[in-house]
Amino acid sequence: MSKYEEKTILITGASSGIGKAIAFDFAKKNVKKIIMVARSKSKLDQVYEELKNICEAEVYSCDISIKESVSKMKNEIEKKDKIDVLINNAGFGIFGSVKDQTIEDIESVMATNYFGMIYCIKNFLPSMMKNRSGHIINIASLAASFGIPMMAPYCASKYAMLGFSESLYYELKGTGVKVTVISPIAVKTNFFNNQSFNNKFVHKFGYVLDPRKVSKAVINSINSPRFEITVPFFVRGAVWLKHTIPFIINPIIDKSFKKYMP
Repeated sequence: MSKYEEKTILITGASSGIGKAIAFDFAKKNVKKIIMVARSKSKLDQVYEELKNICEAEVYSCDISIKESVSKMKNEIEKKDKIDVLINNAGFGIFGSVKDQTIEDIESVMATNYFGMIYCIKNFLPSMMKNRSGHIINIASLAASFGIPMMAPYCASKYAMLGFSESLYYELKGTGVKVTVISPIAVKTNFFNNQSFNNKFVHKFGYVLDPRKVSKAVINSINSPRFEITVPFFVRGAVWLKHTIPFIINPIIDKSFKKYMP
């Protein structure tokens, strides 16, 4: 039996991008079942039609920023399934200065990216701990280690995700439940389709990841002892440099991103 067989995987933000790639990659590993969660039922149904002939799958339309909706989803799922791997992938960003973004804009990013993760963990962690088995995988970002101008709410949500995950990682040692954070650089997804980016920002990056690169890291994390996995691996060096010689690195970051500011 492979390390993936007989496992039920739940993926948030599974209707496109990284979440969709993760679903298909796990489906090829002969898992027991894949449960896909996203806001858009129509988009989920399209993915389901592609996936159903490869692996047993199910979809749930749920806005994870609403705690009551997550609780209701959990109750429905646990009537028939035990979640072995929870992948908190849903998230989005808004491009703009703190001065120009509304409080509601900032709250909406935190509600999905950070609190949505917490609602999912709080709902599915008790059964994992009871079974002394489970894996929580949180999809963060390199923005969890760098403050990027015009992306303050998004960076804050990923900083928070990383800090929460690290604390949880230590709390759960010895319980049989594992925590992993995946931190990629920019990824070629619908993330940059948000109107605030004005269809320009993504094209300025010299290197943008294919979602399958992140998915591969998620798959490999099942057997990895590491807490945080950066994608690609060499960007870990940039994080080290930032913390070691910030007086050199911070001005470079400032200059690199300030040109995007109006």
